[in-house]
Parts: sequence; C-alpha cells; structure tokens
Amino acid sequence: MAIEGTSTRPCDNSFCEDRLLLSPKDVGLWDLMKLLFSKNIGNRKFIDCPKGTTEESFSRRFVIFISIVAQKVLHLVNKPLNWVGSAVEFMPNFMDVNGGFFKLLGNIASGNMPVLPNNESPDYLTAIGLWDIRRDLDNRIKHDDPRYTSALAIMAAKSAYENEAYIKETVEKHWKMEFLEFFNCWNDYEEDYTTQGFMWSDKTGNSELIGVSFRGTSPYNAKDWSSDVDLSWYKLPSIGKVHAGFLKALGLRKSQGWPNDIQSENSEKPYAYYTIRKKLKERLQNNPNAKFLVTGHSLGAALSILFPAVLAHHNENDLLSKLEGVYTFGQPRVGDREFGEYMTKVLVEHGLRYRSFYKGQMLPEEPNKNYFSILAIIPMFANAFWELLRSFIIYYQNGPEYCETFTCRGWRVIGLLIAGLPAHGPQDYVNLTRLGSPELFATSSADQLTNGVN
Repeated sequence: MAIEGTSTRPCDNSFCEDRLLLSPKDVGLWDLMKLLFSKNIGNRKFIDCPKGTTEESFSRRFVIFISIVAQKVLHLVNKPLNWVGSAVEFMPNFMDVNGGFFKLLGNIASGNMPVLPNNESPDYLTAIGLWDIRRDLDNRIKHDDPRYTSALAIMAAKSAYENEAYIKETVEKHWKMEFLEFFNCWNDYEEDYTTQGFMWSDKTGNSELIGVSFRGTSPYNAKDWSSDVDLSWYKLPSIGKVHAGFLKALGLRKSQGWPNDIQSENSEKPYAYYTIRKKLKERLQNNPNAKFLVTGHSLGAALSILFPAVLAHHNENDLLSKLEGVYTFGQPRVGDREFGEYMTKVLVEHGLRYRSFYKGQMLPEEPNKNYFSILAIIPMFANAFWELLRSFIIYYQNGPEYCETFTCRGWRVIGLLIAGLPAHGPQDYVNLTRLGSPELFATSSADQLTNGVN
C-alpha cells in the first residue's frame, strides 16, 4: 500500500545531529507488526535513524506504530476527504450567493437558474470561515490598547484559512491596511503546495507593523493532518529535537536540508521559509524602523514559532531584531524541552489561559498535559457541555457580534463526543482577545498566546 506522491530522492541529513524519520511508503503489515515486538527500530526500513538505534519502551514504539498507520490512512482518504469538505462548504455558500433559502426557492419557482458559488471569490468561506464569519477588527480596541496586536493577530490567523481574494478584500476594505502578498508554498516531502500564508502592513503615523500569517490545518485536508500526526523529528545542533512534519511544511529541502540560502531558486516551487524571509528583508529595507510579527492558528501556529527558530539557526540577527512578537493560537507541541529553552532565549514569552467568559489566568505551564488521563477527560467533557450552553448565552451578555453560527454550534455538539475539539477553533481565540482584560496583555512586550480555551 503505497503513499501517493512521495519521492525516493534522499535527504541530506548533515544539518542535524540525530533524527528519527518515519516513512510509511510501502511498509507492509508484517513489518509494521514487528515494530511492536522488537526494540531494534534502526533495523526497520520505514524508520530512518542512526544504525543500531533501539527503543526499549513498548509504549513509545506503539505511538510510532499509530503515527505510521494514521499517515497511511490519511493519504488513502485524501481525495474522499476533500470531496466531503467541498460538499460541506458548498451548501452554505450556495445559499449565500443566492440570497438565502427563501429567495433561492423564489428564483427557482420563477424559472431562474441558481448561481453556483465560486471558491475563489472574496465572499466564499471555508469551513473555518463558516465557523466564525467575523471579518472586521473590533473598533473599540485602538492601537494604544494592549490587546490590539493580539486581536489583530488572531483575525489574521483566522483569515489565513481563506482564499487570496477574501484575504485581500478583508485586509484592504475591512482593516483599512495594505495587503502585501499571498503565499502558496511547496512541500518537498508531500510534493504538493501544502503551506499557505499572507503578509500585510499596518501603518500608523511613522510606524509600520508588518504581519506574517500562516494558514492552519484545514479540517478536510488529509495532507495537513498528515503533517500533524507525523512524529518524525530532527535534532538540530544547540536547538534540540524539532517536529519534522512542521519543518517539512515550513520549507525543509529534501535534497539540501536547511541551507542558509537556496542555490537555485524555483519560482514555481517556492518554499515558505525562504520566500517569506526574502519578502520581509525587502520590505524592511524600505522602512528600517518597521517591525514584524508572525502569527498562526493550529498548524499555522507551529510554523509561526518555527520561523524565528530557523532564522536564529541561520544567524539572521538583523531580521530577528525587527521581530515584534510571535502570536500563536492553539499551537501543537513543536519540540522537546531543549527546544523550549532555546526559544526562550529567542523570544520573550509567557503563557496565557482563559476561563469561561474569557477571564484571564496566568499559568507557569500548560494545563491538562495528559489528555488521556481520566482525571483530565471528565472535566473536559463537563466543560464541553458548558461551552455549548454558553454559545446561547454570550449573545445576550456581549452583543450580536458574539452570536455563534450554526456551524460553530455544530462543532460544540461534536465536542460532547470529542472533548476539547471546539475550543481549538478560532471563535474562542477571537473572543478572548476582545473580552480579555487589557492588563494581562500588557504583561509582556511580545505575547505568545498558546493552549486551549475553556
């Protein structure tokens, strides 16, 4: 059972000190089963690691087993999942472009052909956009408000899920800012354009803040999920172990690893890290006093934290000196403890977590680190029920802009079965930046918003 679209072209691993890379292509059931009962993982042809590597822990070998199975299944269902996503998104957009259900019925009764939605139009919404339809910034949060940059960052992280026309119109007409560029970038390992993002400019007087937003995991894109569940890692010198799937999505070169510069740039296959770095340098040269921020949600959050990590790895100190902050929402774990300590030196960071109705709480570390603990799961399911109830209350407490869509409430119903899933969506992150206490956002010059909302 082979994975579609993968290549046998070897990767230059000289840039790392150690590695454990999972390659599910062509792995058979018997080879996979032997992984569970043999500690000599270095002998498995679908695991690229130093020869003689062993793993004594059965539980860790089982996690590798699950990761490989999950990747194979995701590649198999890639096209069917895309079809399902297209069907889910079609009906709400179909209704909207035809003026709603009753107008559509009236047009059909009058003999008028209904209009089909165009998924490249500025009004088309993805599943994430249907979850939270807000496009405008909160006009009550001004530039001097400590919440301003965080509120702008989450709106950019949410908008990154949409098409280029939607993003451009949102930036220019709704935010009254300058749209700079949309990126559709190549992944050497998936051999596809899996990484998207955009840049914009927020000018106030003589100051300029350039924003970079990475798109997160699309609910119906199996290749995005494959990057998430791939437990491969590289150990980078003086940095630590880093999630290989995220590095690949950011622009890891299969033939070259992480060179400081690309020797032969292919405009048809741009790599996210190198393309965005180049664009940032060009923009900052035009305005030496400008700063930039990086943001993203879910997978986009992982890429956001890795971008400055690779900049530091390449000694891009001049560029890093212009970094205003990294704003991540729903960020998955990117690396090990050593990587966390490394990033602490690169960024000013602290953890924020929000309770019901978005009352802030400072925490020294993430809560509920063991999702599979019974003691953690029971409160999460109870909280999922409360979140569903809150979705009907918040409209009356905070106004019509907080009224949740049917899609959002549908996800909250699913949360009764899969606890924590709805809280990962962008809806609550937008709310927390608008309803959270300004004092909490003023505690650091560069806020890093992580963990879930409950």
